[in-house]
Amino acid sequence: MTGFARASAQHGNYSWTWEVRSVNGKGLDIRLRTSSGFDALDIPIRKAISNKFVRGNVSVNLNVAHAQEQSGYQVNHDLLKQLVGVMNDMREEVPNLAPPSIDALMTLRGVVEPLEQDESEEERDLAHAMIMSNLIDALDDLVRNRAAEGDRMLVVLQGHINEIEELCTKAEACASAQPAAIKARLVRQLKEVMEDLPDMDQERIAQEAAVLMTKADVREELDRLRAHIEGARDLLAAGSPCGRKLDFLCQEFNREANTLCSKAQDVDLTRIGLDFKAVIDQFREQVQNIE
Repeated sequence: MTGFARASAQHGNYSWTWEVRSVNGKGLDIRLRTSSGFDALDIPIRKAISNKFVRGNVSVNLNVAHAQEQSGYQVNHDLLKQLVGVMNDMREEVPNLAPPSIDALMTLRGVVEPLEQDESEEERDLAHAMIMSNLIDALDDLVRNRAAEGDRMLVVLQGHINEIEELCTKAEACASAQPAAIKARLVRQLKEVMEDLPDMDQERIAQEAAVLMTKADVREELDRLRAHIEGARDLLAAGSPCGRKLDFLCQEFNREANTLCSKAQDVDLTRIGLDFKAVIDQFREQVQNIE
């Protein structure tokens, strides 16, 4: 979701520059900064961005210069009277204060202003339309920049998915995960129980053994992990915005990895479970950067 684009153009007395930046975000957050007098473009700008993106923190800056033709100057008499009145009040409080000079008053901001020719509504609307058209150019450029970043991220994400798949294969091959190994371990434990408690109900022992075998068997978790792997690959291959769906899959990946760790009966399977969690965390960090 990271990218930057700039677009500039001019029309008549208007010249402008768009700057658009995008960084990763859970939703679409738009921040605008426009030149004075262009607040009317706020809603169209937000709509144009929403049509292009669904996720990311997008910052937009519009800088407009408007060089109007001048036909002379005018004096702001109301402001001038106020300033003279303030000066006279100050002289009453400070008798030795020198009287204001006309040169000093004329240099004060707003006292003398240039006369500008009125701009027709049609000219202003045309300028606004061209400014918005130039925004689309900038947004299209940002889309291309984000797509290029997405291509690089795709390679990284596919690598993480491959690592998760390899860990599934290792977990399946782990001796402690095999049904025969689980059964042998339970038989050994049951024999020890029978020696200590020879009068224990046999049916109860069988029930407890079935429960223990179910709790120790990680094949169901591995099957779900493989299903999530295929789901993640399908989302990446679709080429459409999938960041939120992948984020959800990360939660599912992590849930299965946690369950596998809790069921692990030996060091090897526990180590594989921890490796799962490490790769899934890396995968999730990268998912935050895609739309």
